[in-house]
Order: sequence, then structure tokens, then C-alpha cells
Amino acid sequence: MKKLLPFASYLFHPLFVSFYAALIYFAATKNFYVSSEIFLYLIQIVIITILIPITLFFLLLSLGKIDSIMVEDLGQRKLPLLINASLLLLLIHKSITISNLPQLYFFFLGGAISTIIALVAIYLQTKISLHMIGITSLTSFIFGMSIHTQTNLTYTFAFFVVVIGWVASSRLVLKAHTIKELSLGFITGLLPQLFLWRFWL
Repeated sequence: MKKLLPFASYLFHPLFVSFYAALIYFAATKNFYVSSEIFLYLIQIVIITILIPITLFFLLLSLGKIDSIMVEDLGQRKLPLLINASLLLLLIHKSITISNLPQLYFFFLGGAISTIIALVAIYLQTKISLHMIGITSLTSFIFGMSIHTQTNLTYTFAFFVVVIGWVASSRLVLKAHTIKELSLGFITGLLPQLFLWRFWL
């Protein structure tokens, strides 16, 4: 069990949350899009939220600006968080716009808001779990999509509720976060998504 817990930190790394959200979204709305459209949107999301950040993270790693892709050190989080927030805002400005994919637009907007909150918290000498922000945002989005599309996502939602506990336990086992930091991550991931529900639910 102890060997399985750390795996969650990699499988549900914040970098992959946007892609997971897009997959679930298109699975629930596949009848409204042709395959080529879905593929194009997914490619854009992968490039902007996964490939570019990983490339920049390795650049920062080679320059000694960060120690690892987990970026545990509080001071080292500023630039990666700024980059992530900027990329999310670029994504919703140029690709996942409010006119063509409103549900995903507000999900990514909520993610950008959560990231900015985590960035501001650093200047207040407060560390917030990015893993918890990501997985909580995703889980709340799934719940919202279930209501919005009248699709039965009960099992998917239940699975990710369990994943929240798995990720939290993983971060504790790895001694990456305290319970306070995980709780702050949960709140920071949840509240922006709940607030933005009013615009698309």
C-alpha cells in the first residue's frame, strides 16, 4: 500500500489535470463534436498545458532555478506558477474560448484563478498544495458536468472523490505537505470552480 500511495502524485500531477478534464468533457459531449474537432482541441490542450510547461520546467531545472518537477521549495514555485497561470490564460484567450467551449473555458479560468491565489500565497509565506488544487478542481468540474449535461457521471465522480483522498495521502506519505497545506489546496481548488458554476450551470 505504501508503494502505491506515492504513485498518485505522478498520475494526478497538476500538469495532467487539464487533459483529464478535457477527456471527460468530450466523453460527455461527444455527440456534439466531430472526431477531428475533438482531436484538434486535445492537441492544443496537451501542447499548452503539458508539453510547454514540461519543456520550461526542464529548462528551469537545468538552470538550477528548481530542484525537481514537483517544485517542493516555496521560493522556487513563483516562476512555475506564473508560467502556468499565463499559459492557462493564453489557452482560454486563443483556443478554449467562451464562445466555442464555455464549460471548459470556465474550468480553465477557475484553474488560472486558483494558480494565481497559490502564487499570491507564496508572498505571504504560505504553501498551498498544487496537487490538491488540481484534483479538487477536476472533481468539482466532473460534478458540474454531470448536472449540466444530465449525464450519469456518478461512478466517475465517486472515483475522483476517492482519488482526492489518495492524492492527499500520497503527499503526506512523501512528506511534501502538511494537512494545513492540503486543506488550503482543497479550498483553493474548489471555491473558484463553485463560483464560476453560476456562469455555465
